[in-house]
Amino acid sequence: MTQIEKIADEVLELLIEEDPLGEMIQGLPGVDSKLSDLDEAGQAILRTRALDAARRAREDKSDDWITRAVVIDQAQAIVARIDAKLVETEVADLMVSPIARLLGMLPMVAPQGAEAERSYFTRLEMIPDYLAKAADRHRTGIAHGRTPVASRAAYALDHLENYLANPATDPLRQVPVTNTAERDRLIDDFVRPAFAKYRTALAEDVAPHGRPDDKPGLGWLPGGEATYASLARVHTTTHRTPEEMHQTGLALIEALAEEYADIGGRVFGVKTVAEVHERLRTDPSLKWGSAEELLAGARAAMDRAEAAAPEWFGLLPSQACLLEKTPAASEQHETSAYYLPPALDGSRPGIYYANTYKATERDRTIAEATAFHEAVPGHHFQVTIAQERSMPMLRRCSAINAYAEGWGLYCERLGDEMGLYSDDVARLGMLAMDSVRAARLVVDTGLHAFGWSRQKTVDYLRDNTVMSEVEIQSETDRYIGMPGQALSYMIGRLEIQRVRAKAEETMGSAFDIKGFHDVVLGAGPVPMDVLDEIVTEWSKAET
Repeated sequence: MTQIEKIADEVLELLIEEDPLGEMIQGLPGVDSKLSDLDEAGQAILRTRALDAARRAREDKSDDWITRAVVIDQAQAIVARIDAKLVETEVADLMVSPIARLLGMLPMVAPQGAEAERSYFTRLEMIPDYLAKAADRHRTGIAHGRTPVASRAAYALDHLENYLANPATDPLRQVPVTNTAERDRLIDDFVRPAFAKYRTALAEDVAPHGRPDDKPGLGWLPGGEATYASLARVHTTTHRTPEEMHQTGLALIEALAEEYADIGGRVFGVKTVAEVHERLRTDPSLKWGSAEELLAGARAAMDRAEAAAPEWFGLLPSQACLLEKTPAASEQHETSAYYLPPALDGSRPGIYYANTYKATERDRTIAEATAFHEAVPGHHFQVTIAQERSMPMLRRCSAINAYAEGWGLYCERLGDEMGLYSDDVARLGMLAMDSVRAARLVVDTGLHAFGWSRQKTVDYLRDNTVMSEVEIQSETDRYIGMPGQALSYMIGRLEIQRVRAKAEETMGSAFDIKGFHDVVLGAGPVPMDVLDEIVTEWSKAET
């Protein structure tokens, strides 16, 4: 093993310590018995170790420049996330808050075997300490002027009250184990009392200090401008400024209007973008007829993509993507669809979960674009191919958002290039998804860099996307709680499209789309500037 490969393994261990519940590292040995250490002192030590790993990686002189670049990127990302101190202010976000990490992420993967079951019990035993440290961090943040948004604190309290009032439906109790008596004992004697204590801390020490909805962004907090710029770099792996991304989003929204008018005119016989948006929002014929129809639509889209893939990809996953409906225990609060990566040991393939909850109220227009993004050839190809490559584990499972989400969004448009959309209605769904990702550039930067209120964000999304009111509200809260993450989708796609266009120009008639996709996927998750170099080397070598 080379020195840089050793450092890569060290950084992977740091990522595990930072967030053992991260979906990309679940299944690694020793991970499933840990929870994050939220203590300031512990995070300071983790930060120092990450800085040291980045320093040693920069000094490495080996030829493995890709691994070196990924090591540096991931180590710096750890530092940026620790410095952002989101754990102090985010009490209700679906991915960042303590509630979400425990009640949302912990039950996602069922323990397989006796050892895994013991690890699950160990995690349950750690929850009281985890929540106590979370409450301490909230108090520390308030003492330094880093306060939560009041409406999100109220949401967290409602969520906890509902959780505590319904012990039988506790999501931690739904995890299948053989020793149910021990599971229930830990939940009843340790976990639920800890959540009750945490709820009291939120109600008495945190919620009274919440800031109003007209000041929800990082820019209203001490050091918020610098924190947001740092998080934007982590999530996009570029140096695009908030102003540049804001203007890019505005330009994309304007350009999409022409496509809406063109396709919408053919489908609905209307002339304006507003009319197309209204039909997409309100036309009952664009909803699913049943849960079975929803699942069949997802399966048909995946099947078409799998059949066409060999013409567009040389590298193919060894396992097909499974399709399952979102588990009943979580369907009410889950997104319309999501992808669960395969187990790293190969014991379980990737799974595309389609949410059938209130199926007749869900839009069928976006179903095909979503399947191409989340499943085939999107996240399933990207994640599975990376896991099956011979390279350091860090490079197989790094969560580099711009690369992963950029690839997923690229695949939505690639689906049109491949002829996968069944009709113009489905292509309007592709545009609807594009609108959301373009609008994210505008509203995420608006919230955190330009002082937008929550209401201004909601109004912009109403005017420029076809999301339902429920989606608009939940998406707005997501952008408030996860600063910068929403930028990764469109910026990542634009970067992939840019390096592809550059390769096409360099190679001319020698450009091979299968070769391009294999180069992009074969390197595993990488920062976007690294992807540029990889594709540039390939295009020169093949010319």
